[in-house]
Amino acid sequence: MPNLDQIDRRLLAELQDDGRMTNVDLAQRVGLTAPPCLRRVRALEDSGVIRGYHAELDAAKLGYTITVFALVSLKSQAEEALRQFEDHMKGLPEVRECHMLNGEIDFILKIVSKDLQSFQEFLTSKLTPAPNVASVKTSLTIRTAKQVPGVPMDG
Repeated sequence: MPNLDQIDRRLLAELQDDGRMTNVDLAQRVGLTAPPCLRRVRALEDSGVIRGYHAELDAAKLGYTITVFALVSLKSQAEEALRQFEDHMKGLPEVRECHMLNGEIDFILKIVSKDLQSFQEFLTSKLTPAPNVASVKTSLTIRTAKQVPGVPMDG
C-alpha cells in the first residue's frame, strides 16, 4: 500500500465524493495550489490507488428496475473451473459484480435486469447453464438502504 499522507487522504475523499470537480476546486478544498495538487492526483492514478472515474447512473431511470443477488455454487473448485466461470461472468453485462466467497457458496453476483421476466430469461439461459454451475439461489432486492461506492476515507 502506498504511503499516503493526510493531504493524499483528503484528495481521495474529495474525489471519491465528486470526481468531476476541477483541479483548481480540488486544490482549494485540500489547501494546495493547482500544480502540486495535479501532481499528487497523477501520482495516485499512476500508483493505481485511483483506478478510474465513473458516472453514477440511476438504473431504474434507464429501465433496469430490479436488482438480484445470486449465490452460486460450482461443481468443482479447481482453479481452471473457477477461472472459466469468472470469465463467463465478465461477458454478461447484467452481472455488475462477481465476488468469490469462502464457505459453502462459491460466488455472489449482483445482477441488474429490466424486469422479472427478463431476469428469469437471464437466469435460465445464461446463468444456470454457465460452465460448472451446480446451483443458483437468488434473492430479489426490495429496497436499498445504502449504496456507497469506494471506501471510507478518514480525510
